Amino acid sequence: MVGLLEEWWLRLLAGLLGSGLIAAAAYRVRSLSASGAWSAIIMGTGYVTWGEPVWFGLLIGFFVSSTLWSKWKRKHRAKASAEAKYEKTGRRDAGQVWANGGVGLFLCAANALWPDQGWLFAYIGVMAAVNADTWATEIGALSKTAPRSVTSGKPVVAGTSGGVTPLGSAAALAGAVFIGAVAALLLAAPQPAEAAAGTPGGGAAAAVYIAAAAAAGLAGAFADSLLGATGQAMYRCRICGSETERAAHCGSAAEKVRGFAWLNNDRVNLLSSLFAGGLAWIIGQLLL
Repeated sequence: MVGLLEEWWLRLLAGLLGSGLIAAAAYRVRSLSASGAWSAIIMGTGYVTWGEPVWFGLLIGFFVSSTLWSKWKRKHRAKASAEAKYEKTGRRDAGQVWANGGVGLFLCAANALWPDQGWLFAYIGVMAAVNADTWATEIGALSKTAPRSVTSGKPVVAGTSGGVTPLGSAAALAGAVFIGAVAALLLAAPQPAEAAAGTPGGGAAAAVYIAAAAAAGLAGAFADSLLGATGQAMYRCRICGSETERAAHCGSAAEKVRGFAWLNNDRVNLLSSLFAGGLAWIIGQLLL
């Protein structure tokens, strides 16, 4: 019992120190706001305390890769034009941090209490979806092909919720596969006995992790686009007339033109990641 308590405290301290350093660096380079940094510290500490390397490794993989893509060609005219429509850009705040990683933290804690490989598959699906959506948004904004509505197939202005392009879709698949590959690599490393007991290994298992991430992540990204095109709240600026996800634009309140006021971008991300997590869990049950 004493040994378990000591290990728990060591994990807690390691998580707090590591998360604090990463969050401080992210805040310094303006990838996280103050609220986002504090949320990242809390979340990262929880992942390290309750989970094995694959749990916090996937979170780091998502954060680092998505941050790099968000910084890539940030000042490109096409990207700047698309970002003008987004509800949130640049520095991630607490809402974005919890929308992207909160479900995973719940799954991590659940696995610590009731170990089962299903929790891990669901987590891989969740992280594949949020990573796929981020890569699609950041890379797809540079598409030379006009986006089309996922519901009607008609061309829409770049940055419109629910708009998809071939480049963005390919980026979504790549982002999902990336998460599956990171999971497979981390799980290929020697695992503690209690973690390895319920975690399948080998080349076949690695292929299943990647396939589950690819399928669930891509499905989650399209679910995100579908929700964005139908239920997400969209507004029209009363000053410049542009359509935007922001309830306020050009310094004044914007007029809601469609969708539900409560369904903002963070909640769309949350719902689509839940869908992807459920799909990945099903794939894991069927294939392993």
